Amino acid sequence: MTRYWPRWLLLCCCWTLPLASADDKPADDGKLRIICFGAHPDDAEYKSGGTAALWASQGHHVKLVSVTNGDIGHWKMAGGELAQRRTAESAEVARKLGVTSQVLDIHDGELLPTLENRRTITRLIREWQADVVIAHRPWDYHPDHRYVGVLVQDAAFMVMVPFFCPDTPPLKKNPVFLYSSDGFQKPYPFKADIAVALDDVFEKKVDALLALESQTFEGGALGSAEQTALSPPASQPELRCAWLRERWDRRQSGEANRFRGALVQWYGDEVGQKVKYAEAFEICEYGRQPNEAEIRRLFPFIPPKK
Repeated sequence: MTRYWPRWLLLCCCWTLPLASADDKPADDGKLRIICFGAHPDDAEYKSGGTAALWASQGHHVKLVSVTNGDIGHWKMAGGELAQRRTAESAEVARKLGVTSQVLDIHDGELLPTLENRRTITRLIREWQADVVIAHRPWDYHPDHRYVGVLVQDAAFMVMVPFFCPDTPPLKKNPVFLYSSDGFQKPYPFKADIAVALDDVFEKKVDALLALESQTFEGGALGSAEQTALSPPASQPELRCAWLRERWDRRQSGEANRFRGALVQWYGDEVGQKVKYAEAFEICEYGRQPNEAEIRRLFPFIPPKK
């Protein structure tokens, strides 16, 4: 099946699923506003889903944005049908985490750091009135990941400039921009400025990620019929959950062990040494540069310093 579906057809498919609306915007209620950008309908969920659940559990407003529609992210299907499926999967993850999601109409594998896309990212950050913005670092194996990082960096100053995208009011205060963790070493390794303990929401994150069937159980773009056959079938949900939990146990415990020093820094030695699961973030050199007190305010589930 060719992936070059007419854009009008892709739009029709995507319109059958709810995207963001004015009703999704957070109320002016004094709560934090966080927007997490991923390249595909799974990236923000994978990288920030646990922390998003912690924010949401305290009533804060979190939005997960996929900058592309994921329409080539499967080995067997593509185009509008896949974009529709992955949008629905992402929406179900968000529902389980207690957050909001949006999937943009940009073809998977074709994202570029254009002026049009810079405007789109700037408007999304402004409309969400973000206190915190999370994205990929701009050094990554996947071009879509890299360009999400570039686009968010490019928006880091423009969100406050009145006559850039004058149709959307500028922010009065620059957000804190963060990178989600990765393992890439050049031009420099990821630095965990903030590490978040996920032990209280680990099971919730795994349960939410069960909805990403096209990626978790079917292997995504690089999967195969043979690989899919090795995954537990949908008719055995308990086995599926255990299978996925084992994989995320390794992944999130690996993050905790890798960033143990940051966990100790933020949670203290006694608690930090015991944390089993974690997500980590690096402060972007652009945007507001928070001090320790502000970081604790923005991550209110991290306990006060003793």
